[in-house]
Amino acid sequence: MKAVGYRDPLPIEDPLSLEDLEIEKPVPRDRDILVQVKAISVNPVDTKVRAKTKPDEGKEFKVLGWDAAGVITAVGPLVSMFKVGDEVFYAGCIARQGANAEFHTVDERIVAHKPKTLSFAEAAAVPLTALTAYELLFDRWNVDPRKAYGEPCRGDLLIVGGAGGVGSMLIQLTRRLTPLGVIATASRPETQEWCRKLGAHYVIDHNWPIKQQMEELQIREVTNIALLTGTDQQYPAIVDVLAPQGKIGLIDDPKNPVDIRPLKRKCGSMHWEFMFARSFWETPDILRQHDILTEIARLIDLGTLKTTMTENLGTINAENLKKAHAKQESGRSIGKTVLEGW
Repeated sequence: MKAVGYRDPLPIEDPLSLEDLEIEKPVPRDRDILVQVKAISVNPVDTKVRAKTKPDEGKEFKVLGWDAAGVITAVGPLVSMFKVGDEVFYAGCIARQGANAEFHTVDERIVAHKPKTLSFAEAAAVPLTALTAYELLFDRWNVDPRKAYGEPCRGDLLIVGGAGGVGSMLIQLTRRLTPLGVIATASRPETQEWCRKLGAHYVIDHNWPIKQQMEELQIREVTNIALLTGTDQQYPAIVDVLAPQGKIGLIDDPKNPVDIRPLKRKCGSMHWEFMFARSFWETPDILRQHDILTEIARLIDLGTLKTTMTENLGTINAENLKKAHAKQESGRSIGKTVLEGW
């Protein structure tokens, strides 16, 4: 079967950074389903793994890809939630070969039926970022999801990096499902407009002092802060605007240690969100990801949430994936970039 992968970690400009491959078709075992991959999307994790990680021991190559939508063509002997022919979407497990392949095996417990109102390409843009945003809000921070429309806000959420994939979903989920006010950061006119369209109450520029811009909006502090990017640069300043007993969530990879001591006087808390944790460790609550994606699909089909796909680069091959990786690494992407078909 066709796949796209690499043999050595290389910069995306290298001709061998991603290659078209012919590999063996996988066989589903136990609770695995075999998915004919129709569409994929690219996330920061793809570019980080490609640049730094060698193929697993004993493997000649590594296949990336942790967002996919497709059709089930076979199931393992212990599968109970899906059948052949079902259309599904999922983010997969970072400990296994990825979905940049014609066929891919994945544990059914982290998969859900694809939203009926979305195409495969539109659906492939959703899983990883939706899981990350949802888990951060409701599993790490335990935000109360109940909302009476017209009810005053009981706090505010500051999202540093609102126009990226996770930020795009976090804005929507927070606005639609919680009473929190949303302040998103974005540095370009087009990214600022994107955040507003998704529902952010306010948009400020993270290249300028955040505290000063919030004071101009007459917002003194926020109860929750999502540091989705630029933690090394932004962390010292955002501690100043965190409310007492507030919560900070991180998803990026700071180059320097994060000093939590300034949080002591505010009794502030720090939460890491890594949506692969459940599948990597096969935690007892691994089925939670199936449930979250099922809820996300329901909300999309109701029109409450929308896909964050902004660009479809066409056929899944090495040439187009290099373009997608380069765009992701540029730091100027908005929403999600997808590829579709073989």
